Amino acid sequence: MAEMYIRVAEEENEEPMEIPSEDDGTVLLSTVAAQFPGACGLRYRSPVSQCMRGVRLVEGVLHAPENGWGNLVYVVNYPKGRKMDEIDASSATKIKRGDQKTSDLIVLGLPWKTTEQDLKDYFNTFGEVIMVQVKRDVKTGNSKGFGFVRFAEWEAQGKVMSQRHMIDGRWCDCKLPNSKQGPDEPMRSRKVFVGRCTEDITADELRQFFMQYGEVTDVFIPKPFRAFAFVTFADDQVAASLCGEDLIIKGVSVHISNAEPKHNNTRQMMERAGRFGNGDLKYFIQSIVSELHTPNKEMFTGFFITIKHELMIE
Repeated sequence: MAEMYIRVAEEENEEPMEIPSEDDGTVLLSTVAAQFPGACGLRYRSPVSQCMRGVRLVEGVLHAPENGWGNLVYVVNYPKGRKMDEIDASSATKIKRGDQKTSDLIVLGLPWKTTEQDLKDYFNTFGEVIMVQVKRDVKTGNSKGFGFVRFAEWEAQGKVMSQRHMIDGRWCDCKLPNSKQGPDEPMRSRKVFVGRCTEDITADELRQFFMQYGEVTDVFIPKPFRAFAFVTFADDQVAASLCGEDLIIKGVSVHISNAEPKHNNTRQMMERAGRFGNGDLKYFIQSIVSELHTPNKEMFTGFFITIKHELMIE
């Protein structure tokens, strides 16, 4: 069966992008959000009434209008106050994207078999690639499991950084190297802490709920159950926009906050954690409790689970 596409744009007067539909004719919201981070739905102008109409969204799936998708241009809906352009506009140092220069991006988690040609072929689907490199061991010539890519256009770079990538059967992350981060610009977390969860809320239900705000890459519920969970987005701006919100999931009010404790350099803490064995992890947590600056027991427990999740500790 030939793959079908619908035309989607951020605004009616902009050039549309073709988005693939599923075999049953529906379109996944996550597919739209992968190209338009933060998207929560679609709308279109009725050829009959000339009014804007919303596309029906059920559990993360967009359903075609009565007469099918047709050749209409569908406009992206964003949560009120969370549209990416509005977020950019809030910055006093906003620079037009067309004037921004692209940077070398590091590609993490590459399979050992991936070649530079494989990497270029994959990323060419996002835009013109002007440089690719797979880092290799000088002595053996074997891949080190990461590489670099650079695009000609800023839009392509932003699109690539907003999602995870399946390359040669393995999920990879593409981001700015740490050296590109300014001294006063710490790496922003894509993970949020979801507090006040009830035991009947499943990981799939959390994923479906949060997909309305942006692409979800991971959902983690601690076992045994501790009344909270972690949700990771592809876009750190989506995660930041949700922090401090109280949302209703299955009739329960949950509170969203940053998964990282304030006034804390996570990387330094992780490095310090590595000096302790698994059995001494609680001692490590106690040694840094004064740095957390919070008496909130739930957040402290949440941070402890974060460390365990990141270090793969049972």
